[in-house]
Amino acid sequence: MTPLNKCPVCGGDLSKKNVEKLLRGGANTVTLKVEAEVCNHCGERLYSEDVVKSFEEIRLKLKKQEFEHFRVLGKSFTINEEWPNRGIQPTA
Repeated sequence: MTPLNKCPVCGGDLSKKNVEKLLRGGANTVTLKVEAEVCNHCGERLYSEDVVKSFEEIRLKLKKQEFEHFRVLGKSFTINEEWPNRGIQPTA
């Protein structure tokens, strides 16, 4: 795959940056830092092919609850049904 010089969404310039990525698999979530090409105009993120393959592997391991290569980092929450603002709903 040839690297892009411009954003495929808006045509803006790209800069290589380390970004935080959130991945979900089943009811499990992981956060990680990864290198991406980021559009300076619209913020679109472009990842290398091998990084995208790793994202898929991570999601599958989370879904299967195979946590060998993961460590616990805090806890995740959602609101309950009694939250006063009905415009905000729980995720699960």
